[in-house]
This record gives sequence, C-alpha cells and structure tokens, in this order.
Amino acid sequence: MKDIKYLLWDIDGTLLNFEMAEEAAMKELFLKYKLGELSEDLLSDYQNINRKYWEALERGEITKPEVLVGRFKEFFEKNGFDSEIAPSFNEDYQVALGSTVVYNPNAKETVLSFVGKYKQFAVTNGTTKAQVLKLKNSGLDQILDGVFISEEVGVEKPGVGFFDKVFEEVGSDNLNEYLIIGDSLTSDIQGGNNCGIKTCWFNPKGNINKTNLRIDIEISDIGDLKL
Repeated sequence: MKDIKYLLWDIDGTLLNFEMAEEAAMKELFLKYKLGELSEDLLSDYQNINRKYWEALERGEITKPEVLVGRFKEFFEKNGFDSEIAPSFNEDYQVALGSTVVYNPNAKETVLSFVGKYKQFAVTNGTTKAQVLKLKNSGLDQILDGVFISEEVGVEKPGVGFFDKVFEEVGSDNLNEYLIIGDSLTSDIQGGNNCGIKTCWFNPKGNINKTNLRIDIEISDIGDLKL
C-alpha cells in the first residue's frame, strides 16, 4: 500500500453508524405522523424494503427519486398505512437522518490519524440534504479534504462515472494511488473493482463474501486499517 495517497471513505455504515441514525429517524417520524409505535418487526421490514431499492439503484434499474419515495410507499402500503404521505415523510426523513450522528468505533480517531499523511474524501450515495447535515454534525466536513455525493456528481456508486469525477477533481488518474474503504460489496467494493482501484472492505459483522469481487484489505474495526 506504499503508493496510496488518497483515501475514499464511504459514510453510511462505514465511518458513521447508519442503523442507529435510521432507527432514530424512523421513531421520530412515526411520532410526528401519528403512526403508532415503530416495532422491531416494522423497522426490519422497512430496512429490507429500503435495501432492495438501493441495490436496484446501484444496478441502474431505477432512479434516485424512485428509491426515496418508492421505498416508503411500498412500506406504508404493505403495513396498512396511508401511502399518500410517502413524499412528505421522505422529505422529513432526510433531515431527521442527518440529525443523529454516531461514529463507528475508532472511526473518527482513524480519520484524524491520517490527516497530513493522506488526502481523504467522502464518497457517498446518500442524498445531499442528509449527507451535508451528517458531515456538518459529525465534524467530518472540517476534517476531510472533500466530499463527493452521487446526487451532485450525477452518477451513483458503483458506476465508473462516479469515480471518474473523483479522479478528475482530486487531480490524479494514477489508480494505484487510491483506496476506497466501505461496508458495501455492491456499492463500494464493486465500485472500486469497476474503476480499478484498491479496496478495503469494512466487515464488522463477519459476513461471508460470496462474490468474485477483489478485496485487497478486509477489516472488522476501522481502527485496524494500517497503511
């Protein structure tokens, strides 16, 4: 890894604990919209639907707006809620999602330890509204050297076009100088493979890699990343 100069950090699920932010946002909005108690079963059902929509987006099968409203529409219809609230619920959800910030263990410390040694950038498929809030509330906007949000780039990870924009803005097309660190095989690792850069899979739950994707480093704790 001696050639590495640029670290591309995924945000949700990698530097920040997305599941905690997601649960807090859903509970807040269930109260606001008077939908009753958000049970574990309801939260799990939403998470499964949400994951299905984002994976379809990564495959290029649907658009970002179809993900954001469609996931809630399907969830509400399936569970007997009024699906007409889906658009406004999603708008409120983006704000709520960005308001709860919890770092994964050793994530902030690791990023800080690399300051001055590497250039570090956020690479995320989250919405601009939510991600800007998360980066501000976490302080990452003051630590990282730049942010690439797919909604602004115009291409989602794992698309090559997303990374082409990163390389252009960073100012280096030497693929050996980049390392992407992320928890998603379908987004982060697939994206790294698509564009030919080194990959680090953050796998805290010890999931089995059933793909043929190239993984250069695998870690279960962000603090274990040694370069």
